[in-house]
Amino acid sequence: MVLTVLIAGLAFSTPREIAISRLLPAAPALAAAMWPVIPTILLGTFCLLVMIGLSFAYTDLGTPYTAAAIVAVTLAAAYASHVRLQREEALLRVRLVADAAQKVLLRPLPRRIEGFEIESLYLAAQEEARIGGDFYEAAGTPYGIRLLIGDVRGKGLSAVGAASAVISCFREAAYDEPDLSGVMHRLEISSTRHSAGFPTQDLPERFATALIAEIPHGGGQVRLLNCGHPPPLLLHHGETHVLEPTTPSPPLHFSALIGDDYYVDTVAFAPGDQLLLYTDGVTETRDRTGEFFPLPDWMRRQGPRPPRDLLDRLHRDLLHFSDGKLDDDIAALAVRCPSATKVAGEAAR
Repeated sequence: MVLTVLIAGLAFSTPREIAISRLLPAAPALAAAMWPVIPTILLGTFCLLVMIGLSFAYTDLGTPYTAAAIVAVTLAAAYASHVRLQREEALLRVRLVADAAQKVLLRPLPRRIEGFEIESLYLAAQEEARIGGDFYEAAGTPYGIRLLIGDVRGKGLSAVGAASAVISCFREAAYDEPDLSGVMHRLEISSTRHSAGFPTQDLPERFATALIAEIPHGGGQVRLLNCGHPPPLLLHHGETHVLEPTTPSPPLHFSALIGDDYYVDTVAFAPGDQLLLYTDGVTETRDRTGEFFPLPDWMRRQGPRPPRDLLDRLHRDLLHFSDGKLDDDIAALAVRCPSATKVAGEAAR
């Protein structure tokens, strides 16, 4: 509207040799990018009336040619506006479906399980994306609190499908299997079956890293089974420890090549301690110079704080470190062990 008024005002106030009126078709063309069909047509009609009004003041402006251009551009702009609105509606439906899929795949976790505080973070590399190959889950089982975090190699729908297969299997196996090796074996079988049922061109290279953590009833320790996943960080008595596995276990879908021997590590998890599980998108975030995000050093500077606050700070600092440009999806879980009295009270319930 501002452009239209400006062109019309200049057309009436400047000498006819400048022929500002020839810019009038630009107004409906620009409106098509933002307005619905009817307002775009009305704006084109207004521009046509302005041109007709100019013809009474200046008889030799070439009014028929400019008027024909306004009509043609307005019709084309109206059609372009119609197509744009259809595509926006289709995109909205797709995003609604993606939101629903994310709520199923990465459903909101309970903020407390047996007194332990649990918070999650998920960041898509693409702003429009809702889901990807990174995944996490938490469950209060008869064997304690069990946490899962992992990352499927690749992107797109194939990675989402593989992640969904692993999470769905974990939600069942976590309650059925008495030990972590059994849970991971079930995840391996599910991942293999999914890959066989939905083959792709990169099938020989498809795999997933995964890490399962188990906090037994009453706390005191945490058991970790790491299958090729980045090592978690533990804030224990004010010191940050990188929990590298003592013996590596194979990533999912590699058991046919190197066997399925799984090794569980046990570390102390005292009241006030905090555990951070994350995917490689965190540590592989780069700044302008190509340096990786220094997660262990960052964790040491944070000190003890609520899990939600910790992940909010991680979110903020990752975006600041990368200038808002993430090259990979990011998922993280933060768990804090409460005081011994709280743990005992929750276990008694």
